Amino acid sequence: MTTPYFGPPVPAYTNPPIEPQDYAPNNFIITNISLGATTTVTTATTYYGTSNNFVIGQLVRLVIPSFYRTIELNEQTGYVIAIPGPNQVTLNINSTNYTPFDPSPTYGPTPPQISAIGDVNTGQINTTGRTNQGLFVPGSFINVSIP
Repeated sequence: MTTPYFGPPVPAYTNPPIEPQDYAPNNFIITNISLGATTTVTTATTYYGTSNNFVIGQLVRLVIPSFYRTIELNEQTGYVIAIPGPNQVTLNINSTNYTPFDPSPTYGPTPPQISAIGDVNTGQINTTGRTNQGLFVPGSFINVSIP
């Protein structure tokens, strides 16, 4: 009697979708912007309950649709220089004479967002061979998904 062949084993999943909650830092929706010599951005809590998880020294990018008026900040990048509150970051962008932010425009299908885009690649170089010494580059994305 022969055993039937069913083919190779099939993994539980292949190429799972990228879920934003599996990475830190996250992308956040902007709820307010305070302009001045430095720019303070207030963010909303994510739908899965995460407050702002940026770190000082991290490079971030702003996406501000024109409906929210502060279009001078659109596509600008800046470094996080302070974290004054759980949902706030202060950036090294001088926005003194920019158009004031409108937190609730009459039309705005795409919300304004702030996203981490990396860092300046400074930090200790791991010279101990293949031993993982941890994350030395502040602000890098970390996969925090459950395997």
